[in-house]
Amino acid sequence: MMSNRTPATQYAALPFRLRNGRPEILLVTSRETKRWIIPKGWAEEGVKPCAMAAREAYEEAGVRGTVDHRPFGNFRYMKRLSVNKSVLCAVTVFLLEVEEVLDEWPEKGQRERRWLTPSQAALAVGESGLVEMLLRLGIPPD
Repeated sequence: MMSNRTPATQYAALPFRLRNGRPEILLVTSRETKRWIIPKGWAEEGVKPCAMAAREAYEEAGVRGTVDHRPFGNFRYMKRLSVNKSVLCAVTVFLLEVEEVLDEWPEKGQRERRWLTPSQAALAVGESGLVEMLLRLGIPPD
């Protein structure tokens, strides 16, 4: 059974770092299905979207850094809540330049994390709108 209501709002961080002038993306696995995703969470009253994205990056991926206050992009996906219930989510994504990679973080035992090139990350994730953003990060500016 799927919900056809207005999409639920989520905010996500797209954690990246530059290695030899080239971007690397940090992906994490989802807790249930172990798919490769970017850190994201539900909107919360009184929390700025970019601050929410930065908090999710810390909790899910164990990274801290500078989050861009302007959205980098948006995508939608179906989040499975249980075996027979899903919800459509509208995700606003914020770039987060990683400055600190922690050895311990809240969800360390529940997720894997991996640094990938933008094209490797695009192949690893399942959401088409996210793929476009990952590939855009890999294009050098003019």
